[in-house]
Amino acid sequence: MDYEVVTLAEKKVVGISTRTNNFAPDMGEKIGQLWQQFYDENIYPKIPNKANAKALGIYTEYEADEKADYTVMVACEVSETSDGFETRLIKAGKYAKFVVKAEQDQVFAEVAAAWHDIWQMVLPRSFDADFEEYQESLEKDAEVHIYIGLKA
Repeated sequence: MDYEVVTLAEKKVVGISTRTNNFAPDMGEKIGQLWQQFYDENIYPKIPNKANAKALGIYTEYEADEKADYTVMVACEVSETSDGFETRLIKAGKYAKFVVKAEQDQVFAEVAAAWHDIWQMVLPRSFDADFEEYQESLEKDAEVHIYIGLKA
């Protein structure tokens, strides 16, 4: 799977979260429910000061590596934080950027397949934060950028 190394500025994000790990039998269900809650409870439109219209799936607060517990967060990047939602910072630094393109109804399956491939790769991961950035699209095809935090 191809990727490029990019340098990102710090991002302030606001949203909702839960804890899980990649070996929990309900991991996929927990993450799916978090996304469903984000949209069903109209959290997305309630977040003020959005930096853009992109939704983010963030994996952070790793206890160790991809085999340990971590926090998963569904969020938006914001220019200023506000009360009412959880806030995190995605550190500035180097990230491996992967691009996933798929039809809208297949995007989540394709993102899951990309993660499976990424887990098999030997990358100098920082385990500070990894995230999916769902690009704004009115087309039938969706594009998702997956960023994997790298050690400095």
